[in-house]
Amino acid sequence: MNLNATLFAQFVVFFILALFTMKFVWPPLIKALDERAKKIADGLAAADRGKADLAAAEKRASAELATARDEGQKRIGEAEKRGQLIVDEAKKTASEEAARIIANAKAEAEQQMTKAREALRGEVATLAVKGAEQILKREVNLSAHADLLNQLKTEL
Repeated sequence: MNLNATLFAQFVVFFILALFTMKFVWPPLIKALDERAKKIADGLAAADRGKADLAAAEKRASAELATARDEGQKRIGEAEKRGQLIVDEAKKTASEEAARIIANAKAEAEQQMTKAREALRGEVATLAVKGAEQILKREVNLSAHADLLNQLKTEL
């Protein structure tokens, strides 16, 4: 019986130890394991949210980059158009200036030609008078024949 009593005592000690473990040791262990599992689940959820946020941020960044690229291309196009307009305007202004310079030069040349004709008419009239004087061998009076000389100038 001694063996049975030892076995029984061992059984009782094991049962008390099991009850003690279930009452005092097991709940804090379960609680710690549950908290650890919750922390792991929260960490995994945060990592998934972080991945989703990263993917959304990458999408926004590439959309912003595409928008900026399109806007840059549009601005380059506008700058090229504006540059072409400036060049065209400069050509037009230069053409107008050239036309004005040519018109002024033509007017000045016309005035000089008119002055030269008048001077030439005066010289021809003087030569004609001298020639007539030579022919007639007498002096022709300029004041007396002024009307005749003016008529001669206009005919020349």
